[in-house]
Amino acid sequence: MSRVAIVTGGARGIGRGCAHALAERGFDIALVDLLAPEMERTAEEIRAMGRRVSIHVADVADFARAAEIVTRVEGEWGGVDFLLNNAGRSMPKPMLEITEEEFDRTIAINLKSCFNYIHAAAPGMKRRGGGRIVSMSSLNAHNGGVTSAVSKFAYAAAKAGIIGMTRALAKELGPEIAVNCICPGVIKTELGNSLTKSREPELIKGIALGRLGTPADVAQLVVFLATVEPNFMSGQDFKIDGYQWVT
Repeated sequence: MSRVAIVTGGARGIGRGCAHALAERGFDIALVDLLAPEMERTAEEIRAMGRRVSIHVADVADFARAAEIVTRVEGEWGGVDFLLNNAGRSMPKPMLEITEEEFDRTIAINLKSCFNYIHAAAPGMKRRGGGRIVSMSSLNAHNGGVTSAVSKFAYAAAKAGIIGMTRALAKELGPEIAVNCICPGVIKTELGNSLTKSREPELIKGIALGRLGTPADVAQLVVFLATVEPNFMSGQDFKIDGYQWVT
C-alpha cells in the first residue's frame, strides 16, 4: 500500500531533494510551490520513479488554499501520511532596514505556512489513526544568524517559532501524530549558492565535517523521521549542520 506525502516548497533545493528521497521510499508526492516550471521538472523526475505526483501552484501563506490542497489530496489519494513543511523565504535585512510588510511576509511564509498545512492535515491524520509531520526550521533559530548573508532577525524569529510550535503540537497532536522539526546549517541549494558562494571557504573552516551540506543530507533525516518504526521521537528539533560554529 502506497503512502502519501505533501511537500511544500518542493520545486527545488531541499524540498526537491526530500521529494525525491520520499518517492524512492514508496511515497506518492503532492508538491506545493509558486515556482510552476521548476515544480513540473521535479514532478517529471518523480513520475520517472513510478510514483504518483500532483502539483499545486500556491502561496503557502494562504490559509484557505492550504485547506483546499489537503482536501483535494485526501479525496484523490485517500489521505495524507506525511507532511513536510519545507517552504521558506530568506530575509537578509536587519532591524533598521526591514519594512513592516517584509517582516510580515517573512513570518507568513516561514511560520504561518506551517500552521496552515498542519491545521489542514492533522484532522485527517487523526481520523486515519496516525501520521508524521516535519517542519523545516534552521540553525539560525539557535544562533540568530546575525552575520549570515542568507538571513537575519526576522527569519531567525520565524524559524525559532517553528521549534516552539513543534514542541507544543507534539503534545497536542500525540499520540497519533509525531511532530518534529529539522534545523539545517548551510546547505548548497540554488538559492543558498547565490547568497553564500563568496563565503564558502570561510564557512567550511567553521564546519567540523569540512564541507557544506546538501539537500541529500537533509533528505536522509526527513525520510528517517517519515518512516522509522518503531518511532519514539516527537517534539524534537534535529540539527543537521556538520557541527557548524561559524554563522
